[in-house]
Amino acid sequence: MEKLTKRRLDALKPSKVGVEGSEQFLWDGELRGFGVRVSAAGLKSFIVQYRTPEGRHRRRVIGRYGLMTVEQARDAARDILMAVAKGCDPEEAATRTDDLTIGAVCDWYLDEAEAGRILGKRRRPIKASTLAMDRSRIDAHIKPLLGKRIINTLKLGDIEGAQADIAAGKTSKARVGSRGGATTGGEGVAARTMSTLHSILEHAVRLGKITSNPAKGVRRLASTPRDRRLSRAEIEKLGKAMRIAEQDGEHPTGLAAIRFFLMTGLRRMEGLALERAWLHDEEGSIRFPDTKSGAQTRVIGRAAVDLLLAQPQAGSRFFFPADWGEGHFVGIVRVLDRLCAMARLEDVTPHTLRHTFASVAGDLGFSELTIAALLGHAARGVTQRYIHIDEALRLAADRVADEMADILDGKAAAARPSRRGALQTQNNRGQTRERGGQNIDAERL
Repeated sequence: MEKLTKRRLDALKPSKVGVEGSEQFLWDGELRGFGVRVSAAGLKSFIVQYRTPEGRHRRRVIGRYGLMTVEQARDAARDILMAVAKGCDPEEAATRTDDLTIGAVCDWYLDEAEAGRILGKRRRPIKASTLAMDRSRIDAHIKPLLGKRIINTLKLGDIEGAQADIAAGKTSKARVGSRGGATTGGEGVAARTMSTLHSILEHAVRLGKITSNPAKGVRRLASTPRDRRLSRAEIEKLGKAMRIAEQDGEHPTGLAAIRFFLMTGLRRMEGLALERAWLHDEEGSIRFPDTKSGAQTRVIGRAAVDLLLAQPQAGSRFFFPADWGEGHFVGIVRVLDRLCAMARLEDVTPHTLRHTFASVAGDLGFSELTIAALLGHAARGVTQRYIHIDEALRLAADRVADEMADILDGKAAAARPSRRGALQTQNNRGQTRERGGQNIDAERL
């Protein structure tokens, strides 16, 4: 193992793994425990890793490469390791000081959560996907605005002020390079970031890292729910654009993924990260080892199953593999944007496809309970827990998938009116006849 040098760090590139939040580490060959961590976005931070006198593993961030040199970071790591050798835990010592910052608590949270020592929902270790999102919000919004603020001096107004800054776009950044996304602001992003900060500080209070949570009582911005869905006419436009784009050489994996989402209503990461081993062809279902609602069996239509089986193997465990590396495809947003620009559709996201699936299922007359089961919503009662084994649900999945495929291909008949619409039409006709009768009687008089 070689010694860390500026040349080695400059040559170190982010790992090309198609999983959000992936990181890589490079350790020093001279000072054991000293190294550098490279985030998926290419951010390089010096770290030191050690074991406390009680046998607990610690990993501390020393500083960011570029703001400090390799030798400066090595000296700081050596001081920490010398303190550990003398029986002192620098992390515990930092807890007893009065100058603990928001940034330090966020680093502590990420290290503890990654080690599985912080429990989240359902009293289970926090999921890797959740940690990736937490890290993104910390790096993009929390640290730039509050990272250097001392917790003991922080007021509720300071935190709500940071929320207002995020909503106003003060932490927004344009997309850099050909991979990754832009950092956006807005009320929804601001509210979710405040939820993350509040949760981190609550964990710190519960585990004795800090004495009180300065974010307790913060009023989070109320964002307008997004309920955009495509009408049948818009689905037809999108399908036509997909056929034209396919002839023009549009990304085949992106086109297949968009069609699959419309036919199944899966969440974006559920579909993109779908592994071949999870599909059970004969029963027409996907057995997710983990989802937003825990482990789950999801029924999908036969047409959607056939679409998955038609995807090239490409030596990947994913149905929608990345163009390079071992990860899954992540470029669905850009493909969808190009299609919508061609079809002149606005405000369409991958989640819009999920709403559209539910809308078509509702138009076909399926109940809210059935649609909730098809979408994989968390079970709220004993009946819903067992609905996934019901044959009627398989028929519903087939019906919706076939209908969606027909609309996309321009083969669907006009939508039949719902029962409520039919009753309204019948009542209107009756009222017309009644008014007509009155007119006739008036003429007779």
